[in-house]
Amino acid sequence: MALIRPINGISPTYGKNCFFAETAVIIGDVVMGDNCSVWYNAVLRGDVHYIRIGDHVNIQDGAIIHCTYKVAPVNIGSWVSIAHNAIVHGCTIHDHVLIGMGAIILDGAVIESNSIIAAGAVVSKNTIVKSGSVYAGIPAEKIKDIDTNLSEGEIKRIAENYSLYASWYKK
Repeated sequence: MALIRPINGISPTYGKNCFFAETAVIIGDVVMGDNCSVWYNAVLRGDVHYIRIGDHVNIQDGAIIHCTYKVAPVNIGSWVSIAHNAIVHGCTIHDHVLIGMGAIILDGAVIESNSIIAAGAVVSKNTIVKSGSVYAGIPAEKIKDIDTNLSEGEIKRIAENYSLYASWYKK
């Protein structure tokens, strides 16, 4: 069973049809919507500020979501995939976004809708990733505009697949 615990009197809350792997950790001021999944060894630590997550969000194995004390909360929209070992810290991620494996998103960054952050990218503090962009590198920079194949073929497909995968574990 996942570790879901309060801190400072605030408990995590979540919507319907969510899946939490046995080694997932969800602490404190975390609110997530429906049809979300938090996978093995992922950590959502709402101890120093709040974390808000929409619907149909998957937080894959080893990902870390954390904030900066009294300065930078985390806000994540709907239909977002946070891939394996990504770090999402004190930032805002809008709807229909893919954060690639091992990517790091730093405080104050804003990832607008329909964007992809490539695997291993580091999005610097206060960077604004405009809607429809693909960012890669260290520090992350725009490498191209997103096309329909990436939007439908990657962002949507991965988010939908993780709902399917979660259903296998609920049986």
